[in-house]
Amino acid sequence: MMNKSQHDSDVFAIDEIDRKIIVSLYRNGRISYTDLAREIGLSRVSVQSRINMLMEEGVIERFTAVINPEKIGIGVSAFFYVEVEPHLLLEVAEQLKDDPFVTSLYHMTGPSKLHVQGLFRDGREMEEFLNEKLYTLTGVTRVDCQVMLKSYKTPTGIRL
Repeated sequence: MMNKSQHDSDVFAIDEIDRKIIVSLYRNGRISYTDLAREIGLSRVSVQSRINMLMEEGVIERFTAVINPEKIGIGVSAFFYVEVEPHLLLEVAEQLKDDPFVTSLYHMTGPSKLHVQGLFRDGREMEEFLNEKLYTLTGVTRVDCQVMLKSYKTPTGIRL
């Protein structure tokens, strides 16, 4: 566990202008520096400088497109709760993190649990992932699976 001074040194302080820039980029990551500057009330050079600084400090990690999985033939979103022998947890996580079906992977509280989300074209593809990948990993002791029926909110950002 980090003590307060270690945590504080990892935190980058953002001001209200940075917040406005981040919120605007969250809504439209393709907005031009000129349009963003007009919206925020700064010069284009100032906005570009602030965005570059936010990227250098790791506040903005990357710009990306949000894809609708159904539009490209991905019909099954499943959540797996994977119990792993404690001494093999990192090894299992390393084997799953780069799998193309795995869209998110978290170490959760509880008895050595990994929370895995996967996207699949159909139930058959999900079954192949289970049988050929997840069930074969050394250290996996239990897998519970839940298939998403409907999404009401998808995590794409953070609360500022």
